[in-house]
Amino acid sequence: MQTPQFRRFGLMMSALLIVAMVLSACAPAAQPAAPAQQAAAPAPAMEGEWTLAKAAEPYKGASINCVFLDRPGYRAAIELIPEFEAATGIDVNWEIMPYENSREKQVLDFTGMTGNYDCVLIDVVWIGEFAASGWVVPMQQFMDNPALADPELNLEGFFPILLESFGTWDNVVYGLPFDNYSGVLFYNRCMLEEAGFDGPPATWQELMDVYGPALTKDGKYAYALQSRRGETQSADSFMRMIWPFGGSLLDENFEPNLTSEESLTGLNFRQDLMKYMPPDIVEWDHDETVQGLAQGNVAMITEWSAFNAYFTNPETSRIVDCIDYAVEPAGPVGPRPALGGFSLGVSANSSPEKQAATWLFIQWVTSEAKAKDYIRAGGVSGRMSAYEDPELQAQFPYFEPLVISWKEYGNPVFRPRFPEWPAISELIAQTGTEMMLGSISVEDGAKLLNEQIRQILDAAGYYSGQRPQLQ
Repeated sequence: MQTPQFRRFGLMMSALLIVAMVLSACAPAAQPAAPAQQAAAPAPAMEGEWTLAKAAEPYKGASINCVFLDRPGYRAAIELIPEFEAATGIDVNWEIMPYENSREKQVLDFTGMTGNYDCVLIDVVWIGEFAASGWVVPMQQFMDNPALADPELNLEGFFPILLESFGTWDNVVYGLPFDNYSGVLFYNRCMLEEAGFDGPPATWQELMDVYGPALTKDGKYAYALQSRRGETQSADSFMRMIWPFGGSLLDENFEPNLTSEESLTGLNFRQDLMKYMPPDIVEWDHDETVQGLAQGNVAMITEWSAFNAYFTNPETSRIVDCIDYAVEPAGPVGPRPALGGFSLGVSANSSPEKQAATWLFIQWVTSEAKAKDYIRAGGVSGRMSAYEDPELQAQFPYFEPLVISWKEYGNPVFRPRFPEWPAISELIAQTGTEMMLGSISVEDGAKLLNEQIRQILDAAGYYSGQRPQLQ
């Protein structure tokens, strides 16, 4: 068994990343699918009760490569991996890369059929692209194989919205939920109490009108909304403000909806709320936002649940004794917390042996049996049963708003998951940033985006009937 450490593959040249971005902009039908002969070979029949060790016996000595990010959920998996390696004899390697590069590097691997990655990381907004392009294997073939499928797999044990959103496309499961997020209101209880508040704001309007003026003073700010250009701007900032005000990216007819009264209300609210945020908020990514709260400079943030470990660790946080949690504030249509996260899938370019070994790892690391260990190590499991444990509930008080968000308010199309989202996201990131900076009005920016989004969807065949209107 290898000692866990960051095991990195050779870095790709930046020019190749540009090639990958160009290739990935093509329609999925034009992209090469995995060869049919790469389908996983049937595992030998197993005698007696199913065990992980027995299932892995034919693949002992195999080595699989995973795509990981530098986030708590992946460090939690790294902590658990030696146990899997000892039980199976399968070597699990990982490459830690920035989120901003992870899609392009995987797309380059798929289109070039270089086979660098076996365990594929699938963001919720990549599932349509990866599935439609034939880059990941439908998991039914593993689940139908009694030699590979753990009888305790229990797909029904995942929160339904997570399995649907992160792992399923067009009613086919391609990935199992792994690094699971909901937007949560993290707040510094001590700062709020010092300002005379006995709890967090229930609504966005209350946050701006009441909490904003009381908490923004002496170089500290009431709120920070991570808004750096990229997926952070388009998803964490722009889309977060549309939904609770009744807006949406697309309407019920699949037409762009950013110029609707509700969408414009949310985007204009964001502009008004900026006076209670740090002045350079358009440069803040997740790191800056998390640190703003953790260091006591910001009173409240709406961030992914997976970042909780930063606030509870004395080495990274000054507010360990003051951190508290709530569901994201409500807008006129109620709370509409952000939904995000990843599933793990099996590369269609990998050999049959590596596919089987990869499946065994994914099945194990996302299992109910390992869910509590994963949470204790800093991950956020997608398994419902783990959140019913009284001991964990006491240890991790963010459970309550997280579970409420997933069960009651989760929005599976918080961002559309179709293959065109990356191109649309880049447009939103550009214009959304210009809106916040004041270089284009909210109304003109929304009109421009509507036109650009419709052109993309029209060219892709959504209005001609060539492609089903799936989000």
